Amino acid sequence: MIRTDKSKITSSWFRLAAFTVLILAFQSGCNPTAEDVSYEQTKPNIIYIIADDLGYGDLGSFGQQQIQTPNLDRMAAEGMRFTQHYSGSTVCAPARSVLLTGHHSGRTQIRGNREQLPIGQYPLMYGTVTTSKLLQENGYATGGFGKWGLGYPGSSGVPSLQGFDEFFGFLGQRRAHFFYPEFLFHDVKGEELKKVYLEGNVVDDTPPSPTFTRPGSGRPIERVHYSADVIHNEAMRFLDENRDSPFFLFYPTQIPHASLTVPDETLALYLDEDGNSIFEEDPHNFGHYTEQFMPKAAYAAMVTHLDMQVGEILDKLEELGIAGNTLVIFTSDNGSHSEGGYHYTMLDSNGPLRGGKRDLYEGGIRVPTIAWWPGIVEAGTVSDHISGFQDMLPTFAELAGIAPPPGIDGISMVPSLLGTGDQKEHEYLYWEFHEQGGKQAVRWDDWKAVRLNVRANPDNAPVELYNLSDDIGEENNVADNHPEIAERMVEFMREAHIPNKVFPLFE
Repeated sequence: MIRTDKSKITSSWFRLAAFTVLILAFQSGCNPTAEDVSYEQTKPNIIYIIADDLGYGDLGSFGQQQIQTPNLDRMAAEGMRFTQHYSGSTVCAPARSVLLTGHHSGRTQIRGNREQLPIGQYPLMYGTVTTSKLLQENGYATGGFGKWGLGYPGSSGVPSLQGFDEFFGFLGQRRAHFFYPEFLFHDVKGEELKKVYLEGNVVDDTPPSPTFTRPGSGRPIERVHYSADVIHNEAMRFLDENRDSPFFLFYPTQIPHASLTVPDETLALYLDEDGNSIFEEDPHNFGHYTEQFMPKAAYAAMVTHLDMQVGEILDKLEELGIAGNTLVIFTSDNGSHSEGGYHYTMLDSNGPLRGGKRDLYEGGIRVPTIAWWPGIVEAGTVSDHISGFQDMLPTFAELAGIAPPPGIDGISMVPSLLGTGDQKEHEYLYWEFHEQGGKQAVRWDDWKAVRLNVRANPDNAPVELYNLSDDIGEENNVADNHPEIAERMVEFMREAHIPNKVFPLFE
């Protein structure tokens, strides 16, 4: 359902008519003229920006009061907020796997952050049908810039084998924990994988001991080139170079994942005149991350730094004259974290939601999501359509005029984006997470079920049941009051889970 601020109602009928003309022209093989539509190309550009561990409540447009996010708030005011959109998982790699394959975490290949030392994660297989590959095979220039996490160097999972013309950034997640690395990877289709050294950066990348509570290894020694800025500049280059052809820009930033590190000029926004944090600070456990004794100020500054970069992307699209033909979606890969000195409760990062990263409660998987497409997505609108990362593949495919592959779990969100009102709904959404004893969750209409410690008791693990319509914080377990609904949720869980030997849930 779409809720619209009446003071911001514009002529959505004309936008819908223009888009319909464009689709019909594309399907008939004709090129629409400038009089037919408000943009030139038949295939819209697509930019997908995914923050790393950003909470549902971290943006001003989603209720945040202490962190400055003016560009993302502008994006929300000029576009559509999705208030019931979910990540594919509660940690990084499987969330990205769900996004790129269109399969939920009970069926997608990568279901956890399984590391493959020295650099990288367990890889996607050869021949995997991915969002990027579909777009690449249908005339899109495809570029990825940021943190990958779906394959190690030399594996089948490197970006150039999964549909990207080029990728620049981190292949492995551990190195992405630190913002002043010695090198980044440049992976270009048809070329040898290259390391791009960042002169002056020195990092001890020895894996930390499991008993570490303070950093001794993995700590940046020299701060010269902030990786998120280096990667951002390459993404901006990609926009300049592909302005005249349809493109897919995948922007999986490492912000605001720990370590909590940000350039001094941005950190200064949250310091007083004496250089102290404007917040009352009480650092949480550092783990193996860089020590940060002003975690609130640093976390807030990281979010603001990302907000600035998003603003630069929007401004660049307008400068190039392609904003009207470009869909930009901003979201996060899971809820906010409790790592590197920060805890998600410190700045109310997950808003009214329970839990955070690694939980299957709402705070771990419901993510702030904004769609911006001037002249097409109606400004100032809000959608409560229940959706997830698996929906991106069929959504982007429909916009590009491509038939999605059969058997995926995603449903196109184009009707919600265009405000046509004929949006197909999921019967249910499903998640599983093999760590911490094994967890499962299902969202069915307003009902939400969670099962914990399923590995020890796969058949009879207790079911927690919540009615999100009046209990968004999942405080009142009503499973005993609704046994028939609880049993149906368990049936959904059994139906959705397909065994995976690499990431076993029960075995």
